[in-house]
Amino acid sequence: MANSAPTRREILRGMAMGTALALAPPVFAARKKSILLFTKSSGFEHDVIKIKDGQPSVVEVTVRSLGERYGFDVDATKDGRIFDSQELRSHHAVFFFTTGDLTQSGTDQQPPMSPQGKQALLDAVHDGLGFVGAHAASDTFHTQPDAEDRHTRYAAYGENSDPYLRMIGGEFIIHGRDPRLQTANLIVNDPKFPGLEGVTSPVPFNEEWYSMKDFQPDLHVILTLDTNGMKGEPYQRPPYPVTWARRHGRGLVFYTAMGDLAQNWQIPFFVNVVGGGIRWAIGDASAALDQNLIKVAPGYSTIPPEFPPKK
Repeated sequence: MANSAPTRREILRGMAMGTALALAPPVFAARKKSILLFTKSSGFEHDVIKIKDGQPSVVEVTVRSLGERYGFDVDATKDGRIFDSQELRSHHAVFFFTTGDLTQSGTDQQPPMSPQGKQALLDAVHDGLGFVGAHAASDTFHTQPDAEDRHTRYAAYGENSDPYLRMIGGEFIIHGRDPRLQTANLIVNDPKFPGLEGVTSPVPFNEEWYSMKDFQPDLHVILTLDTNGMKGEPYQRPPYPVTWARRHGRGLVFYTAMGDLAQNWQIPFFVNVVGGGIRWAIGDASAALDQNLIKVAPGYSTIPPEFPPKK
């Protein structure tokens, strides 16, 4: 039997459905979050960020693997001019493994960041861009004057520190020389921080340990270095923070002093710490940010003896 002609009501219903579909906004796949991995060395260039035979650095390989695991994109560069471009704010966080005054071409001869670019970075973080720093990120933009003999590194500048260092939360002074590397115990101050779930103290870890100063008072300390029994003048001080989180305006800032050794970028404990910091900084993981510096590291402000001794 032939189909009957549609009724007026059916015609009007079809027209309404067609109009609704035409007016509906197009459906796009959600854009993946992204981080900018910046590894310029105006000072000492660490092996873990060197590009050898055209291959990505050790740090880049690990960060990209974390991106694949957790679903974020990674753009890597050593070109400081990116901070003068609109591209900076197209990312959800920046990841620094850097050294020295980045407004100078310095050791690696890569294009430097301009002074305006430095301010653009600080403004972007204050406005909500996430920041992740590893190891030498605190050996960057030292408070001036910064003498090559390092004696000025032992001065505590507090709120007169370079604004980049106030943003990151602390400044590198020195690391051990003999030995340069040693295994020490980490105290887990926040076992609920992303990447540290279920990890208990102490955690023995071999690293080139940074001795640090000028910690911002609002730090949420995640890992503290237990200096008891450590060798060398830089560690003749009470336990102090080596991994932390804080807010800088609306920006989420994460820093870990670890990351010198290539093999550490493959050790699950450390990789999970870095991955947790990235996920938190881009807003994909949550964490408490109670200010626990005085509670977990009451001797944090102690400056270690100068090495070599000042003559």
